[in-house]
Amino acid sequence: MPRPSRTSVPHATSGGRPAEPPPISADVDLRPFMATFPTGVAVVTSFDADHRPRGMTCTSLCSISVAPPCLLVSLRSASPTLSAIRDQGGFALNLLHDGAQATSNRFSSGDPERFESTEWELPVQARGPHLWADAHATADCALLSTTVIGDHTAVFAEVERVITRDLTPAPLLYGLRRYARWPLPADTPATGVPDVNR
Repeated sequence: MPRPSRTSVPHATSGGRPAEPPPISADVDLRPFMATFPTGVAVVTSFDADHRPRGMTCTSLCSISVAPPCLLVSLRSASPTLSAIRDQGGFALNLLHDGAQATSNRFSSGDPERFESTEWELPVQARGPHLWADAHATADCALLSTTVIGDHTAVFAEVERVITRDLTPAPLLYGLRRYARWPLPADTPATGVPDVNR
């Protein structure tokens, strides 16, 4: 029995010949598309060169490796938080629970008093402020590298430790430009969950 070819399959054919790929439009607005992909909500925190706390809301994050434990967050390239992460060599990633909508809004705004109106702590060896009252889990991450892509920067980091808290308030979700509650009780076992790192 013949073995399948390992060559790439053309995305379309015309008369037996590979078709030309469609042109990429510079006018594509990705935001409506990504709005239909609900995600959790996090606040990335660090300290700048003067040891002032910096932080911003982030929904663009994913795990990229289990061994070693590494993740990626995408941050606006002009963000003072990104500059602080580079200064400090790391950050804390605070995953918000569904009672923390106000904190998410505060850290996505230009509010200069965001840390003054948010409860946080700095445990020993923390990479940034831990938002203990608003986060159900926090990861301290060491910066590995950054890659600028358009108006954002992909930040690659290795997770040094994870602190989990009571999950009675479920994770905060965001999609279709609005917040939502986790649809199932936190103690309901999940089935059929894909291994994204496989």
